[in-house]
Amino acid sequence: MFEDVIKRLEGLGFTVTDEWVLNFCIDKVTNHIKNNCNVSEVPQGLHEVAVDLVCGEYLQGKFNAGQLGDYSQAISKIKEGDTDITFVSGTSDVELLKTLINTLCSRNLDFAAYRRFKW
Repeated sequence: MFEDVIKRLEGLGFTVTDEWVLNFCIDKVTNHIKNNCNVSEVPQGLHEVAVDLVCGEYLQGKFNAGQLGDYSQAISKIKEGDTDITFVSGTSDVELLKTLINTLCSRNLDFAAYRRFKW
């Protein structure tokens, strides 16, 4: 899962700077899924969900610690001569980052198909 998380974060425009923190997030998310589904291993069908949850946990921790630096990962405005093209209007880079993190962290509904009763 470690390599998949790194690739996903790179695809989102972020670089992993602390592998220990990333491994902690992987363990945290893995245990969360196993406890919520009452299984001993993360089901294969939840692998992509787990990767997104780990990315969300990692980015949330870095954001809260003020360690993400420049938030502008995407182009929001292009000016060519007297023409302006705005892709995202009225939304700051910080708000876009918070939206991305919330989207990555809100995947718990996918657990329903894999839950087992605890006896």
